[in-house]
Amino acid sequence: MIEPGPTDSAAVSAETLEQLLEQARKVGAQAYAPYSNYQVGAALLSRSGRVYVGCNVENATYGATICAERSAVVQMVAAGDREIVAVAVATPKDPLGLPCGICRQVLVEFAGPDCVVLASTPGARHTTTLGALLPEPFTLR
Repeated sequence: MIEPGPTDSAAVSAETLEQLLEQARKVGAQAYAPYSNYQVGAALLSRSGRVYVGCNVENATYGATICAERSAVVQMVAAGDREIVAVAVATPKDPLGLPCGICRQVLVEFAGPDCVVLASTPGARHTTTLGALLPEPFTLR
């Protein structure tokens, strides 16, 4: 846990984002990426204050590959959490790894438009919101 108790996207501190990013970097080192050689790690902060991590796992068929962000969402759902307030994505090399379209849509299922998204490589960093990444998402809500 990074922060005790309920967490709101607007209240996510720079220190908390750095801690998320560090966890994303660590789990990214475990990625299985023999085809792209592009390891990605993700860390999600839930409203409960718990952190869930995931890494990309590639497959020879490519379509069966799972991205780091969706891997972390699966961990969160399996643990019984349902609300994301911040996401950190880390890659050890360029290009910067913002969530892909599928991941953006999956994140929207569990996060509001103000959810903070931080992407980082050793030489670049970009902070935005989920709403900026996917301004008109498809939802059933």
